[in-house]
Amino acid sequence: MVVLTSQAGKPVLTPVAGPEGPGSVSTVGFGQAAPAQPGMLRRAGRSLVSDHALLRWLAAQPLLPSHVLLYGGGADRTARMRRWCREHRVPLIADVVEWYDPWHLPGGPFGPSCLSNELVMRYHRPRCDGVIAISSYLEDYYRRRTPVLRVPPTLDVAGLDVVDRCDAAGRSDLRLVYFGSPGRKDLIGAVIEAVDRAHRAGVDVTLTVCGPSTDEVRSLLGGRAVPPSVWPRGSIPQQDVPGIIRQADFSVILRRDARYAHAGFPTKFCESLANGTPVITNLTSDLGRYLADGREGLVCRDESVDSLRRVLVTAAQLGADRRAAMRKAARRQALASFDYRHFAEPLAEFLDEVRRPGATEGLKRVLDRR
Repeated sequence: MVVLTSQAGKPVLTPVAGPEGPGSVSTVGFGQAAPAQPGMLRRAGRSLVSDHALLRWLAAQPLLPSHVLLYGGGADRTARMRRWCREHRVPLIADVVEWYDPWHLPGGPFGPSCLSNELVMRYHRPRCDGVIAISSYLEDYYRRRTPVLRVPPTLDVAGLDVVDRCDAAGRSDLRLVYFGSPGRKDLIGAVIEAVDRAHRAGVDVTLTVCGPSTDEVRSLLGGRAVPPSVWPRGSIPQQDVPGIIRQADFSVILRRDARYAHAGFPTKFCESLANGTPVITNLTSDLGRYLADGREGLVCRDESVDSLRRVLVTAAQLGADRRAAMRKAARRQALASFDYRHFAEPLAEFLDEVRRPGATEGLKRVLDRR
């Protein structure tokens, strides 16, 4: 497999894992170094140059690829890839992991980024030869138009060493963690407010925030001081994050009940369960498939501060045995649902069916049997 990236540099094949040949993974960089403050026209120009470099590289290969899997990209890149794949009779599979909220994009609902995104989601991707969708929302949207395989975020769950998980025996405090970049998706401000209210009401609770700096947390709070119950850690080396997750009783995720939250799927949810840490969250996307209230975590009725505050009071009252049982259930769910090994065969079958003559009908029969 060759991964084509927009990284800067000459398009030279660089082995990543194993020798070239069956089972190997290599990368090709075909991008250009970005200027310090790129504007819209510069970004479009770089995209055009890198896309042409990508297509020239594909055309120069002694063998055409069996498939092209396209991850991300605006309407211009997607249209170019569709055209090239159609001309060379190579199946194009769209890997769809989110549907942006218009207000999360530069320019808002009427900006060029939003218009490009809507064109990709509603026109180009339904016309691909197949879609790999991260959520049931996206699966349901595309299945009427093209073959779809739903694959949630995956990890090497079995390969994680979780022996240093948190032990709540002999203590009564509640330790929470948030990790990652909230962007405009996660309501980290509401999480902090709920923790602060619970702490001021007498709950012995702390929240470790990994990712945002103290200044960024203060900005999320509208310039107010960071509450003493909240501990911003800033940027953490990736290899240190699992250990921090395991030392928490729960991780916390809040998202709005909106299309972007149902179309996407928070990878941090899978990471938390994989490390044996239950999750406190409101149910968006497919989270309800993997989290039952009181088993793999605790469910908030909605994304409001007061709803989370009430759940934190409940969480603080759980005994050590109950917390330990939830940790085991979280880890067990991750092993059963998010380990990449479970999806290797379905994905191989999906790709194999897509490239055969009459693929659509044959693939529909395969997917109907699942």
